[in-house]
Amino acid sequence: MKKLVLAFILTALVAALAACGEEKSTEKSDDDKNIHFGATAGPYSDMLKKAIQPALEEKGYTVEITEFSDYIQPNISLDSGDIDANLFQNITYLENFEKENKMELSELIIVPTAPLGIYSNKYTSLDEIEEGSTITIPNDPVNAARTLYVLEDVGLVKMDEGIDQLTASEKDITENPKNLVIQPVEAGQLPRSVEGSDLAAVPGNFAIAANMDLLDALALENMPDRFRNVVAVKTENVDKQFAKDIIEVVESEQFLEVIESEFKGFGKPAWMEKN
Repeated sequence: MKKLVLAFILTALVAALAACGEEKSTEKSDDDKNIHFGATAGPYSDMLKKAIQPALEEKGYTVEITEFSDYIQPNISLDSGDIDANLFQNITYLENFEKENKMELSELIIVPTAPLGIYSNKYTSLDEIEEGSTITIPNDPVNAARTLYVLEDVGLVKMDEGIDQLTASEKDITENPKNLVIQPVEAGQLPRSVEGSDLAAVPGNFAIAANMDLLDALALENMPDRFRNVVAVKTENVDKQFAKDIIEVVESEQFLEVIESEFKGFGKPAWMEKN
């Protein structure tokens, strides 16, 4: 009797462990024709709906899109298997997030991304900028560094040559010929700061959320690919058929046509410019 009880307990334990293993696995089979995307509300959710979802549905997929309101949950949901892919983050953020949270996530492909721009209600060109003008910039380190290098690209400041673009700050400015007064502001407030400052550096996603036209900027960021957004999946799914089909859709002429008609001003990644 004891042997029977022990055998029953062992069988139940093995079954429970197997069930746990099945629940933890998020690897998709190649014949699974359902794709659940995640994105932050705004331009990248729109990109999924207008430029990616229709083409995937033409390939026979059923596509579901969940919108998130923060930059944390889309990767947590991807890691847990609640979604199959997401589109909201750049490569640098993805790599840092997965390292800090001990996840195995990978980029599939870089997509066109809304660039940071220099906007003004006072000036209509960079040549008009007067000495001592104020410029509001993002107060977070990464976007502040991006802004400083945009200012350098258009000749308004010069940066220390030995500084990494990801870590540059105001203290690394070596020349400021216009004596610009730099005012760090929380990124979400930058669109409104256009009204109260001479110039404002506004990241593309915040500009679009505020119904600003990217093409109204005095200058748009010549964005390195490491700052462009990517479609991401779990590393175990990189070579799955659904992932290959997402890449094929993004590389298609149909995708390019939607981007050029619906997402004007979005900077294209290097792979797209070469085609």
